Amino acid sequence: MTGGDDAGGDTGRHAPEPESTPPVFLVDALPPGEHAVLDGEEARHAVTVRRTRAGERLTLSDGAGGLADCVVDAVAPGRHPSLEVTVRGRRADPPPELRVTIVQALAKGDRGELAVELATEAGADAVLPWRAARSVARWDDGPRGAKALARWRTAARSAAKQARRGRVPEVPEPVDTAGLAALVAEADGGYLLEATAETGLKDVSLPERGELYLIVGPEGGVTGEELTALTRAGAIGVRLGPTVLRTSTAGAVALGTLGALTARW
Repeated sequence: MTGGDDAGGDTGRHAPEPESTPPVFLVDALPPGEHAVLDGEEARHAVTVRRTRAGERLTLSDGAGGLADCVVDAVAPGRHPSLEVTVRGRRADPPPELRVTIVQALAKGDRGELAVELATEAGADAVLPWRAARSVARWDDGPRGAKALARWRTAARSAAKQARRGRVPEVPEPVDTAGLAALVAEADGGYLLEATAETGLKDVSLPERGELYLIVGPEGGVTGEELTALTRAGAIGVRLGPTVLRTSTAGAVALGTLGALTARW
């Protein structure tokens, strides 16, 4: 006896597995033509870490909003691996009307890099290192400071690829409080995340476009002098909630709040 499908039976048919999002690889410039070769460290990662094979899809990004969707034609392993790809389509990731910079106080250990990683995944357009008075970490102007800045930039690149972003956040040279105050004074909005603030971030009037700074203090909090300098420049003290967040996570949480309260999401 045969019968039709019913809702309670197993028909033997299964929905196809959804395709995973193609991985993103950063290049200095998108290929001008239909065919291209990916080499260098990005190719090494594709071949030795991801074990990319012919026929798989990937996306090339210039880190500035340009994207090329590709199919792998051939893989050349060895000491200098490379991939031959065909460009199947091009698209652009436009800049947001409201550009948000996370001002991140220098943090000890790897917490600074974690802050950059999380902020990048949450959509920051830039992460500005801040030499706050109570920062435990100190970036010298010499090789040690340059090495620390390079780690933050590497964290931003890696997180942007992981998040499939078409734009890699800028990580400029660090600023002191006077330099930060000057930037805030010229911006369209500046908000200092402060656990003792009476106003919540969700309660302030946010600009719809322009340049906005979200300022994250160090583990020990901002000093009275810093608070005065930044508020005089136009920054508004805001809190995220009833609890105290780590300096490494506060920026990402604030970005999520902004994403819901503005047109960024």
